[in-house]
Amino acid sequence: MIKGLAASIAASVLFGAMYYMAPFLAPLDGEQIFGWRVLATLPFTTTLLLALGQWPRVRLLALRVRRQPLLAVGLVASAALLGVQLWLFLWAPLHGRALPVSLGYFLLPLVMVLAGRLLFAERLSALQWCAAALAATGVAHEVLRSGGMAWETWLVALGYTLYFVMRRRLRSDHLGGHWLDMTLLLPAALWFVLRAPASTAVVAQHAHLWGMVPVLGLISAVALALYMAAARLLPLALFGLLSYVEPVLLALVALALGEAIAPQQWPTYGPIFAAVALLVFDGALQLRRARR
Repeated sequence: MIKGLAASIAASVLFGAMYYMAPFLAPLDGEQIFGWRVLATLPFTTTLLLALGQWPRVRLLALRVRRQPLLAVGLVASAALLGVQLWLFLWAPLHGRALPVSLGYFLLPLVMVLAGRLLFAERLSALQWCAAALAATGVAHEVLRSGGMAWETWLVALGYTLYFVMRRRLRSDHLGGHWLDMTLLLPAALWFVLRAPASTAVVAQHAHLWGMVPVLGLISAVALALYMAAARLLPLALFGLLSYVEPVLLALVALALGEAIAPQQWPTYGPIFAAVALLVFDGALQLRRARR
């Protein structure tokens, strides 16, 4: 449990760092950044896979596909769901849509709590239920205030939940399954990198990208590996609630990039920030009990 908590928090911090990096990757556009991110992440993910002795899990998945050909369809769908999220994550801050995406990450834990409760019969502590109630209050206010949610918000909240549920059902919720997801995304990544105008020329012409693209790959590989580890080590509901650390950081990054939270939006973000504080307190209590 403690390892899962630490992995989730560390992944959230690294995702916040990537979100902040996105505008500095200009003049690459969102699709090109997605392509370079996959290409730069895969070598580091492969290194982690081999260093941690996880290659047998990939072989096991391959054997399962041979015995159950329909499993291949599920694995391709899993990779596609991840690919959409990776693209949206770095497309949004380049197009002034960072706040709708961060709101999607605020809504995501509630959807995951519901999925964990209905699909896996998971339980929450009293403080975790209070945090969920506070977050639900903030999300409900946003729905009433705006008359609905942006498509980016729903894509994050529903898409990521479906992704993690599918990985558990497919029994691919480990580093080997994540490596396979990234490998299956290679054709799309190459398409976005090599399509005209080729972004390889853009990278060659801008010296600051020579270092930033590999750094993006390293941070992405470690962050995704930690995120997938947390998803495996924690109950889905608790993993979802801990995901509130990330949207708080993403909202702060959005503010640092020049976007603003309107006064009428504070009843949305205020309860959610309070929910994160409760989760941090609950995590500290769990850590203290574990040490005892």
